[in-house]
Amino acid sequence: MQWAPFFFFSLLPFSSTFLAEAAGPCTAIKGANKGLVLGVYTTEKDEKAAQFTKAGDAFDRVVSGKLKELLSVSGPPLKKGKARIFHSLHQNFSSVVVVGLGKKGAGVNEQENWNEDKENIRAAVAAGCRQVQDLEFPYVEVDPCGDPQAAAEGAILGLYEYDEFKQKKKPAIEVQLHGSDGVEAWQKGLSYAQGQNLARTLMEGPANHITPTRFAAVIEEKLRSASSNVTVHIRDRAWIEAQEMRSFLSVAKGSEEPPVFLEIHYHGSNDAKEAPLVFVGKGITFDSGGISIKPASGMDAMRADMGGAATISSAIVTAAQLKLPINLIGLAPLCENLPSGKANKPGDVVKARNGKTIQIDNTDAEGRLVLADALDYAHSFNPRAIIDAATLTGAMDVALGSAATGVFTNSHQLWNQLFEASIVTGDRVWRMPLYEHYTKQVTESQLADLNNIGKYRSGGACTAAAFLKEFVTAPHWAHLDIAGVMENKDEVPYLRKGMAGRPTRTLVEFATRLSQDKKSI
Repeated sequence: MQWAPFFFFSLLPFSSTFLAEAAGPCTAIKGANKGLVLGVYTTEKDEKAAQFTKAGDAFDRVVSGKLKELLSVSGPPLKKGKARIFHSLHQNFSSVVVVGLGKKGAGVNEQENWNEDKENIRAAVAAGCRQVQDLEFPYVEVDPCGDPQAAAEGAILGLYEYDEFKQKKKPAIEVQLHGSDGVEAWQKGLSYAQGQNLARTLMEGPANHITPTRFAAVIEEKLRSASSNVTVHIRDRAWIEAQEMRSFLSVAKGSEEPPVFLEIHYHGSNDAKEAPLVFVGKGITFDSGGISIKPASGMDAMRADMGGAATISSAIVTAAQLKLPINLIGLAPLCENLPSGKANKPGDVVKARNGKTIQIDNTDAEGRLVLADALDYAHSFNPRAIIDAATLTGAMDVALGSAATGVFTNSHQLWNQLFEASIVTGDRVWRMPLYEHYTKQVTESQLADLNNIGKYRSGGACTAAAFLKEFVTAPHWAHLDIAGVMENKDEVPYLRKGMAGRPTRTLVEFATRLSQDKKSI
């Protein structure tokens, strides 16, 4: 084996346009066009000394210490989340990318409410894989970095970019585990990340392509390929009318696209009678605001107003792929919110499935109208718990930005489980209040039992949650307002700019934990 003294390094990850495919442990592929990503820690005693991971140390021994030597002379100590690339070190790899993992054993950061080691691995691996992606190599092997699941998530999430309608596409890059340690955890990480990427794909899809009908068809196809233990019902307008979901239908009537009520069942528990966990997702495949029309600027992003439906459906697809021993039900009222001669008008009154009447004073507060009927229907299944997810309010974005999903819940046990799950995934949640103070603002209505907007502009996310609470009697319910985490600009380093698909992985981790703890809720 010969070693070439030439090397090249970069501190910034590159961008690209092609998708990542996932694979299990690698089989040796010799020759050019294959990259290797290896991790290195920051050491407190000697910042200039590289402390490689187990895989990094093994590789450095194979190349007679040349990697450590090159790293030491290539510049200042490698900071976390940054990458440097070296060429011609080994016959099996055209390039080796070393990525900064930060301090070893950082653990859970209680101030940040996440596991810092896992987040550092995700960010570093994503940066390294993008370097390989920029070289247009068809393969990359990834160091498990002590946490194969986090490494797999970083790779698959970091390489994803939506390019379905672009003519110029680059070939996919196959991601492989370097070595054979942690295969099961690696596969779990691939499933988690692919689930989030499914949600991202649905959310990015143009509204003329991801219609209510098409959305339901995509999820049905994914579920049927994931598991045989699934039942999918694509309910039409006649069924919706028979269920007296007038609140949902009032939003749908403004569009020519027919509404769909998607109902999916995953039967994972050995006990067929075990109470299911029910996920409910807002499915507005395009939201113009209706008669209370939104400003034109930025309205294109409202193709992702079905983010709640996308994340809960993708979470169930992932649970089915993982064969989680739990019963799950997903409910997604799907429609468009458009202005027309048939659309809701400010001041209209409709009756929901549970008999309560609603005064619609703002047609752009439509998400709560479609969720109201879906939440009431969710009680039909005697649920273990109900969780709804929705890009519901701009006020949530103002309150928390993209740092965390806002959670409103009537259950401390449910909150604790969601919170613990989010620490593991790094896709954080933050509890918000459900005070009677907010309930009064939506129940004091001039014409009906409820008003779809609060009396005051303040606390918009809270009054929206209070409105939904009027359709819930279950003792364990949580409402996730995901408006603030709908898109990613540059806040999450292992996600490119675009629709984020958050918090899919947190929902999957939550379901995983409930499947293992039958008594917690």
